[in-house]
Amino acid sequence: MVTSKKMSDFFQYTSIGATLILPLFLTHFRGIADGLISYVAICFILNCLINKEWEWTKQTWVMLMFAWWGWLLICTIPFGSFSGYATNGSFFQAIGIVRFLFFIIALQQWVLREVKYRRWLAYVIIFCTVYILLNMLAQLIIGYNILGMPRYLDGTLTGPYEHPRAAAPLSRILLPVTLAGCAYLLWEYKKPKGQIYTLLCLLFVIGMMVLAGQRMPFVLFVFGLAIATIWLKYLRVVALAALVAIPMLILVTAFTSPESFNHLVTHFIDQMSHFSSSPYGLVYVRAFVMGIMNPWAGLGYDAFKHACGNPIYFHGWPFWDPSSGNGGGAIICLTHPHNHYLQIFIDAGIPGLLLFILTICSLLIELTKGLTITVTTKNQAIQKAWCVGLFAAVFIHEWPLSSTSSFFNMPLGGWFFLLLGMGLAYSWDYQTTIKERESRDV
Repeated sequence: MVTSKKMSDFFQYTSIGATLILPLFLTHFRGIADGLISYVAICFILNCLINKEWEWTKQTWVMLMFAWWGWLLICTIPFGSFSGYATNGSFFQAIGIVRFLFFIIALQQWVLREVKYRRWLAYVIIFCTVYILLNMLAQLIIGYNILGMPRYLDGTLTGPYEHPRAAAPLSRILLPVTLAGCAYLLWEYKKPKGQIYTLLCLLFVIGMMVLAGQRMPFVLFVFGLAIATIWLKYLRVVALAALVAIPMLILVTAFTSPESFNHLVTHFIDQMSHFSSSPYGLVYVRAFVMGIMNPWAGLGYDAFKHACGNPIYFHGWPFWDPSSGNGGGAIICLTHPHNHYLQIFIDAGIPGLLLFILTICSLLIELTKGLTITVTTKNQAIQKAWCVGLFAAVFIHEWPLSSTSSFFNMPLGGWFFLLLGMGLAYSWDYQTTIKERESRDV
């Protein structure tokens, strides 16, 4: 007879296995990755039911996160189910996103509670990072990646993909990998050799992000490195030197990869000179108009995709001026507004946006716990640098002044939830250790 203990162990170990292979499928085959996330979430719920473990519900960020999701459901009921605005199943899709919430909690409380599993997952993430970088290097040197795909039409490096979508996930996963690598170099080699090696490491990864030719991932990655120096003081001088060298790296691309330079610099300057009438500017204005016209309950889940083409939202900038035009009409409509906060504002109104902001702030506060510890060994330094990298990755992903994909879009959303859950596992482990020490000292 199958006992509760055996069932619980089966759920846990298979979920650990699913999590460890998840980065591979986030790199390729995103549909399978979504299935793995769903599996871990379902197993976690079943395990909680079997063992009656619900302590995790008392965490502030968990309560805020589910309050936001609950409000989103309420906002979606008339939009997706009852009003007949669009028969798109948005309400059921909104219910389905709860799998991501449970997945995050599962990583923190259950899947990654043991250090060895976090270490194994880190190795898999490092492998995926190196794999993407090698494909980019191959395209840079021989013009084709390992899979035989050439550079994109505009010359940007696409990594292991046909289209330029490697830079966005790379800007996130490269942060913990790079910072941990820098910590290793600085602790393994004495000054000045360690600093020189670390500087070369930073210049290499920054150079690869430059050659990727994607503006926002590059800016966010550099921003993430700057954020990391708040806790990694020993990295400040080297990071500053790398920052000073960035203009030179960009200038070099004008000769080594003119297409990347054009995409990164020339096109950016041209776009910013008339941002309000650029595609991004028009989309942001449309999203803002949709939110302002539905401020309290929004339009429900995935609203921009289904309601952007409604003529009542055709306004230019400033949107209150009747002579400002139609804001681009229906031709500018995309599946999402390219900003998480605008997306939430449209979907769930001001209350949903406030709950979302509180959730993100609560998560970031949670991730900072343990980052101020003083390290005395190389292994401790590497682990701290990795955790700082996880924080930086989450921080830049939710930076409000950035162009993004949809919040739940795979695979970038999957990378975010994975890195977030891993960071929370380290934070929870640190807090548990502190409590155990305090109980022994009493």
